[in-house]
Amino acid sequence: MKYVAERLLHAVALLVAVSFLSFVLAQIAPGDYYTQLRGDPRILADTAVALRTHSGIDRPLPVRYAAWVGGILRGDFGYSLAYHAPVASILRQRTGNTLLLTGTATVLAWLVAVPLGVWSASRRGKWFDGASSVAVSILLSIPDLVLAIALLWLAVRTGWFPLGGKSSAAQSGWRDIAWHMILPVVVLVAGLAPVLVRHARASMLEVMDAGFALSARAQGIPRRRRFMRHLLPAALNPLVTLFGISLGTLLSESLLVEVVMGWPGLGPLFLEAIMARDFAIVLAVAMVSAGFLVLGNLAADLLLDRMDPRIRSGNA
Repeated sequence: MKYVAERLLHAVALLVAVSFLSFVLAQIAPGDYYTQLRGDPRILADTAVALRTHSGIDRPLPVRYAAWVGGILRGDFGYSLAYHAPVASILRQRTGNTLLLTGTATVLAWLVAVPLGVWSASRRGKWFDGASSVAVSILLSIPDLVLAIALLWLAVRTGWFPLGGKSSAAQSGWRDIAWHMILPVVVLVAGLAPVLVRHARASMLEVMDAGFALSARAQGIPRRRRFMRHLLPAALNPLVTLFGISLGTLLSESLLVEVVMGWPGLGPLFLEAIMARDFAIVLAVAMVSAGFLVLGNLAADLLLDRMDPRIRSGNA
């Protein structure tokens, strides 16, 4: 319980630091939503100035930060000036779409990469290991943006896949949603899986050369049992740590993929808010992204503490 309390305190401190830096950077950025209104011929300059004063932007920064944090603690992320709606209601749907995309990609990437990395390590020096290493190197050298554009070109040329959106206007249901998810999920899996394959292979090779592995082999333990009962559990520790990191990494990558592929998640919302100087949404998306990264790392730490007796002993 002491270790859990320490990790929770660390997570809260990190979120506080991220919130403060994000808020300060947003406030010192040149221009705001009301500054853009001054260039609108339909709105008088005095009206824009009055609206800016009424919004409280001219108050001291510590006062505005305290009010913003207090609103977040109450579940109120502010009001979107560009969308004319509470930020929380806008985030609710967009966050669900992003989690659906990243969650599916994460599960598929781990289901493909970890067995492939373990199998490649077990065939060290053979043709399968060499072929998988070449394939992984090729995928790592291709930027996600280039792969997304190539898949969009393929979809336009063949008409096999829908372009953009979460569902078709004429159809609805999980099958139509799954069909729209294919291209962005492929891009995210292609970006995450090669990294996981390399880590899984390296972790398995490390435990294969450990003393306990050589001892188990000398005792005549069958190969399958030796891998499943002894080697694989020992190789999972680095992968558990990588799991927490991959959540935040994949979420940040998905923002760009969503913009390119037209998926209605946090990515397009974040870009539109930046262009409109709608900093309430910008800060909300930044905090949601940071929250998922912190939660992923916290979950990884707790899983490691549960799985590895050495960590529990050190914490005790």
